[in-house]
Amino acid sequence: MAPHPLTVGFDLDMTLIDSRPGIGANYRALSAETGVPIDTGLVVSRLGPPVEEELANWYPAELVAATADRYREIYPTHAITPTTALPGAREAIEAVRALGGRTLVVTAKHEPSARLHLDHLGIEPDELIGRLWAEAKARALIEHGAQVYVGDHTGDVRGARAAGALSVGVTTGPCDADELRAAGADVVLPDLTGFPAWLRAFEESRGGQG
Repeated sequence: MAPHPLTVGFDLDMTLIDSRPGIGANYRALSAETGVPIDTGLVVSRLGPPVEEELANWYPAELVAATADRYREIYPTHAITPTTALPGAREAIEAVRALGGRTLVVTAKHEPSARLHLDHLGIEPDELIGRLWAEAKARALIEHGAQVYVGDHTGDVRGARAAGALSVGVTTGPCDADELRAAGADVVLPDLTGFPAWLRAFEESRGGQG
């Protein structure tokens, strides 16, 4: 048996799902509604941090909180349908389950929005925790005993390290392999398609039965 039950955390945006089309659509709708120009191409090239941080680039500070609330209100209308699962996403979740492990998604995204994405795409983690970014993700990872956290952003690497979890980076988001390694990623994969094989080797190395 493994020393402790296998528990693996995953980021959501650009790790499990390609949310660029949906988020771009939502920002375009927000821009049209508020009359504030937003470069949606630039926005979707740097996904990861909370929406408030992005909105601060386009709106006065005193309007950011209310605009973020409106962004989340219209999100289900514009962002869910265009968003797709990234290659290997469902298989990565199932690979953990096949080894008798548990999965959690820990994301900076508003939790109800994240749930809509997962349900729409048929991705079924055991737990979902929203509104945590970078080092704050460690709270959920520690609470659930995650040994591994998988993400596409240097903020995800920082969260894994703060939790004492092994950091697996994927280069499907805004950060390349060099950036992820420089931030402290223990493993870097091009995408999730290679994750099941890596996970089996990892579990064998810690004495698991997988």
